[in-house]
Amino acid sequence: MKRNFLMGAAALAGVITLSACGGAAGDKAAAPAATETAAAPAATATPAADAAAATATMEYAAMTTDAAAGEKVFALCRSCHVLEDGVNRVGPSLYKVVGRKSGSVAGFSYSDANKASGVTWTTDVLFKYLEDPKAFMPGTKMAFPGIKNAQDRANLVAYLDSQSK
Repeated sequence: MKRNFLMGAAALAGVITLSACGGAAGDKAAAPAATETAAAPAATATPAADAAAATATMEYAAMTTDAAAGEKVFALCRSCHVLEDGVNRVGPSLYKVVGRKSGSVAGFSYSDANKASGVTWTTDVLFKYLEDPKAFMPGTKMAFPGIKNAQDRANLVAYLDSQSK
């Protein structure tokens, strides 16, 4: 019985990891050549998008964040990203990501959508982006489906911010 429990737990952990990365059998979009962190292109901003961003800013600013809890949420990101300078994996290094211009990590092959976005990764932009990367930036290579729980997302952003100082 203990063996069955351990095998089930291992299988569940594998499924959770794949779902966190957006992986799915036969889904070409789920297995991109490279993944990236991106933000909304300024050229395509609309009043609705501006209002959504303002709402996200207010929501994030109103939350109490916990960087230690955010470090645990970062486990979802570790299969593609690291925090070490100059180390790119499937996604670019997130070393000092807060305050950095999008598409600027040397040696990483970004999508045109990311390169043309012209945004700077602020805590507010990251909070909104990490909710649904593909909706936030159509054309991104990032297969991650996002973090829907606002508190988890806020904690993750707080952790990334603490690592960017």
